[in-house]
Amino acid sequence: MRNLEEALDIKVIDRTELILDIFATHARSQQSKLQVQLAQMEYTLPRLKHLWGHFSRIAGRAMIGRGPGEKQLETDRRLARDHIVKLKRQLQDIQKKREVQTATRSDNFNISLVGYTNAGKSTLMNALTRAGVLVEDKLFSTLDTKTHTWELKSGQKALISDTVGFISHLPHNLVSSFHATLEEVRQADLLLHVVDAASADAANQIRAVNEVLKELDCADKRTLIVFNKIDKADPLELALLQKQAAGIPASALKGQGLNLLDEQVSEIINSYQKVLNLRVPLGNGKLMAYLYERGQVLDQIVDKDYLKVRVRLGPRDALKAKEMGATESKKGRR
Repeated sequence: MRNLEEALDIKVIDRTELILDIFATHARSQQSKLQVQLAQMEYTLPRLKHLWGHFSRIAGRAMIGRGPGEKQLETDRRLARDHIVKLKRQLQDIQKKREVQTATRSDNFNISLVGYTNAGKSTLMNALTRAGVLVEDKLFSTLDTKTHTWELKSGQKALISDTVGFISHLPHNLVSSFHATLEEVRQADLLLHVVDAASADAANQIRAVNEVLKELDCADKRTLIVFNKIDKADPLELALLQKQAAGIPASALKGQGLNLLDEQVSEIINSYQKVLNLRVPLGNGKLMAYLYERGQVLDQIVDKDYLKVRVRLGPRDALKAKEMGATESKKGRR
């Protein structure tokens, strides 16, 4: 790189540095800025000797022992290591806060949007939740995880999170630096893998995303593929893609395929839930509000001092409902 810069008289950067520069441009929150700084520092540290190569030659040729370049290199390495330690401590503090936030959402059905960069995840988020998330036709425009409530047509609700876009051969130090952000993927009950169906390289992009998911130990997590941008895709190429991987054809921008996506996600949520016959004290309005908020109330009748409620709930919500005063009726009785 140094030789190229001398020969061409321009700045030369490699692929990883380019990705890091793009990340740095789009970093907005304190967390994303710290994550980018950490990734940049960890990438630069082992390469400092190359930056100081000319001093090393001076030291080796003209001096015995340490030359001025070697002293400067040692100083730079020490400063870089100290800064890395400081950044990791700051990120650990943020991670603890995020863990508390994630814990408060553990009772919900959590969905994470994953996919190659610029596949349309933020556009899909807006289409499903009207969240008003920033949408730009740029690489890595989303660095900060954003979570919003998705109210499905069945009446069910889920929390859906937009995550940083993936890329083929994503540098390992980026994955490690953005561990806190990508933790949303690890904690999700369902992944929506958004694919740019209009891309000529869609098949390779799917493989690249799967590789990153494998690195995050999420390869076996329940996943639903969404072939986005079908309004721009070649019908023949789309058909070939769907033969390779089953998915839902959609256009987040045009609103196509979203009803089918809604139905399939509802079915998946249903598979996590079961129908319960609960007895709810008549005065416990808070519990009834919880049942309507967290599940599907299928039927209810008054029986003396109780409401007998037939409701579809997930296991975590059912446990919470019982803590709030619900008791389960015997099987076969109303």
